Amino acid sequence: MRPVAKRVRPAAPLRRPRTHSNDVDEILKILVFLYTENRRFTKQLAARASLTGPQLTVVKMLESMGDLSLSELSDAIRAQNSTVTGIVDRMEREGIVERARSTEDRRVVRIHLTEKGLKLAAEIPIEPITIFRAALESLSPTEARELLKMVNKISSRVRAAILRDIGDLPIRAVDGGSE
Repeated sequence: MRPVAKRVRPAAPLRRPRTHSNDVDEILKILVFLYTENRRFTKQLAARASLTGPQLTVVKMLESMGDLSLSELSDAIRAQNSTVTGIVDRMEREGIVERARSTEDRRVVRIHLTEKGLKLAAEIPIEPITIFRAALESLSPTEARELLKMVNKISSRVRAAILRDIGDLPIRAVDGGSE
């Protein structure tokens, strides 16, 4: 009887060890993906309603929050007042929003959706940010706190690097926890 030859398994392919640099590259890819997907989705939804992305954001913001002053709207969509003024001017010309003086303080001008704006808002099925909200809400409370801590740390370091390398730019701070 011949001895049975042992089967030799082929060696597993060598894997390069995961490095910090690999992890950073992967994180950057994911951040770029999330940013570009949000922009792409916003642009597609906006185009269906014959709006720009920022106009879609304003319509959905006013739908959910009600009348807002220009400053409140600027804060809510994280944009400069001058940028929001241009967006609102175009939307007002198109009959989507109206400006009205506050009855409590005549210095304050409130922005609200017209009938046309309300109809547009109702036709837009979802605001893109709600997809991100749902994904974040699926995290456990502990995971959400850990993620918040990490993104706040990254945000602080990015702001510090911009300040150090470029100088004082009008960068809006994100409200949130500390580093």
